[in-house]
Amino acid sequence: MNFKIKRTVLLNALAKVSRAVSLKSPLPVLTGIKFDLKDDELILTGSDSDITIQTSINEDIEIIEKGSVVLSSKYILEIIKKIDSDTVHIYIVDGTLTRIEGSGSKFDLNGTSYIDYPRIDLNKSGVYFQMKSTDLKEAIEQTSFATSEKETRPVLTGVNFKARDNRLECIATDSYRLAKRILDIDSDITFNIIIPKKSLIEISRIIEKDELIDLYVSDRKVLFIFDSVLIQTRLIDGTYPDTSRLIPNDFDYSMSVDSSHLLSSIDRASLLSNEQTNIIKLSMNEDDVMISSYSQEIGSVEEYLSKAFYKGNSLHISFSAKYLTDAIRSINSDKVRLLFTGEMKPFIIKDLEKEDIIQLVLPVRTY
Repeated sequence: MNFKIKRTVLLNALAKVSRAVSLKSPLPVLTGIKFDLKDDELILTGSDSDITIQTSINEDIEIIEKGSVVLSSKYILEIIKKIDSDTVHIYIVDGTLTRIEGSGSKFDLNGTSYIDYPRIDLNKSGVYFQMKSTDLKEAIEQTSFATSEKETRPVLTGVNFKARDNRLECIATDSYRLAKRILDIDSDITFNIIIPKKSLIEISRIIEKDELIDLYVSDRKVLFIFDSVLIQTRLIDGTYPDTSRLIPNDFDYSMSVDSSHLLSSIDRASLLSNEQTNIIKLSMNEDDVMISSYSQEIGSVEEYLSKAFYKGNSLHISFSAKYLTDAIRSINSDKVRLLFTGEMKPFIIKDLEKEDIIQLVLPVRTY
């Protein structure tokens, strides 16, 4: 293997594939990035066996002799980041010992044989459809935060992607809150899968521009292809709970409010709340709306929402300040609507004008 390449091009590609590499992998070869130099391109692959990211480079590269090697993700990324040169020259000196040269710097890095790297099937198989990258990125950001951190129910640690009737529903819940985003898609396809949160976060970080993404969904994995990058993730086994019955259809109380005004009020009200529970209380009637919190050890705070418009009888409801803050931020709208059915029943948060995002929070009993 012997090639010269523009440093920034290689660094950008390494930064992408290294996102799939776990430095704690039980398989030492998977702590590295596989370099596969062909006649016309360089293919880089990173994987932790749950998620695989592969990208190819065929511009700003001079290929001298093809070959393959696996190099430590940690060290090759740091070397290319810090080497002070526009172009770097990388070649195998002996066996797997790889030299990286540029502007007076010379590094010799011990590699691993590419033969030891597991074979990863990146074939385009399964149900195929396309969607906009910005839609996918938004859907991930609006749902993944609501997944469960506990491994006791593995299905809740991922986001449920469900397609039917030209619609894609993305749903996440940890049993105390729920986030749902609905997207229109061009294909009339059907599938019901659970994608791990970690994989989705990495996909979201790699999406940089507005383009079409090709998706191939099969029983055990899903493949995303965009901008010369392939990302394949395993799916979580199991059946996702039916969450449709959790979302109320009829509401007796509603409040419309400016998002930033509500967020800053929640932030101040939670200053004196217990850090473990972070519970605040919302008290509403047609004359005024108030957020409050009380801690026997610390003190109490009251915040009046002068810009809120409330409709309904008097209502008092307590909940996690963090959950409501996360929900409002994910909607990313100037004004939101909070819809209630009762003091101890789940309430939902929506964009004032759109119906494609639904956030749901469960109240807590404070007596």
